[in-house]
Amino acid sequence: MNEALEQIIQRNDTWRGRQNHFIGSSANSDSHGYQQGEQGLPTGYQALNAELDQGGWPRGSTIECLSDSCGMGAMGLFLPAMEALSKQGKWQAFIAPPYTPYAPLLEARGIDTNQILLIHPRNRQDLLWSIEQALRSTTCSAVFSWMGAGEYRYSELRKLQLAASGSDALAVLFRPNHAAKNHAPASLRLQMREYRKVHILKQRGGNQFIDVNLPASEDIPGQPQLWELPAFSNSTAHSSSTGVQALQ
Repeated sequence: MNEALEQIIQRNDTWRGRQNHFIGSSANSDSHGYQQGEQGLPTGYQALNAELDQGGWPRGSTIECLSDSCGMGAMGLFLPAMEALSKQGKWQAFIAPPYTPYAPLLEARGIDTNQILLIHPRNRQDLLWSIEQALRSTTCSAVFSWMGAGEYRYSELRKLQLAASGSDALAVLFRPNHAAKNHAPASLRLQMREYRKVHILKQRGGNQFIDVNLPASEDIPGQPQLWELPAFSNSTAHSSSTGVQALQ
């Protein structure tokens, strides 16, 4: 299938039908690299789970999280999933984060900071290569990537999508809001435009163009809450000449 036709198929206003209307009970990938028949990873927010087609974060696919900020604050949306994935004992990779994650907050949420891997690509090519390799690796339970303000070709994003299709890792790409005007192969695209509110811009097989409020009643009592991640801490990580860090 040529790229132009694939972009038409992936448009938000193109009806594709629900995958479970056409497939059996076994999980497999379609030609776009999407996992079919998979159960999603619970988000930690019941209201959001209820609106997501798989009942949680999709597996075998990239998720785009769009915001006007640097994207570090939006990490609060994924803290419950990070806590659950921490039990797997695998790396949770942070690729090109604009600031160093705050280790005390992660520890307070039950996330093993010894599993946090910071990767600092030197250029755009290294960024795309690092994301793809992390997604193809079997040693990562989550891959969070900050794409910056640059433009990306559909073919580049699709390559990341295909890499994610062979993995059960949580794969999140942080991009600016202006990227919403361009088509992308991610099965789920979210916009963080207001505090405690998620806008579902695109969802393969589910509701789109809806807002989901995240109630305070679902916060964990006595624990750091949504979007309280400090921007920078000098004491949380050490540098590495290879451009890779493990959070201490």
